[in-house]
Amino acid sequence: MPKGTDMLEQNLRYSFRDASLLTQALTHPSVLQGPDNQRLEFLGDAVLQFCVSDLLYHKYPDIQEGELTKRRAALVCEETLSHLAQRLCIGDALLLNHGEEQTRGRRKPSILADALEAVLAAVYLDGGISAAQTLVQALYEDEESLFALRGRDDKGLLQEYTQAHDLGLPEYAILEESGPAHDRHFVAQVSVLGQPAAIGQGATKKAAEQAAAKTALAAYRQG
Repeated sequence: MPKGTDMLEQNLRYSFRDASLLTQALTHPSVLQGPDNQRLEFLGDAVLQFCVSDLLYHKYPDIQEGELTKRRAALVCEETLSHLAQRLCIGDALLLNHGEEQTRGRRKPSILADALEAVLAAVYLDGGISAAQTLVQALYEDEESLFALRGRDDKGLLQEYTQAHDLGLPEYAILEESGPAHDRHFVAQVSVLGQPAAIGQGATKKAAEQAAAKTALAAYRQG
């Protein structure tokens, strides 16, 4: 088990029956031995979306879809997730290679956000959806303060625009993925009504998608 996992379990208020799930959730792709946390991150993203949606749906019975979508986007964005990961001290328990250690990988927002999603997936696999929901409810207990922390969320803004203009929901695809594990580069494309709208680049998939959304939004606003 990585160092710091005992403290992390205390902060999560959850004790793993299958400790290997937590180890995998904390293993960055730069570590080339054993399974890393990318698959868990994929699952955790979906679990987080559901749990936050459920939380907001019941907390705000009078708020309409557009505002709920805006709120959810702010609560699951990289900035918010990395903030929550720092609160939990996830960075102290991460398994990284020497390159990431040297470049302060334990404090990188993208790595922390991905690790938090992976940890949530590990909790879900270990204890079921009720355990995942309990964790999300604890993390987002002060949801209004977290919402105020949000930075610019171009994906959320683009979705608001397309829905307001009857253009449906934007769809994202990763066109290119390159570079070593500790220095990845992604190219993302956003499509609207099945047609390519813009391309963006970034050091993470989420950053590339945000960049694509920002370009598309600017183009739509300029007519």
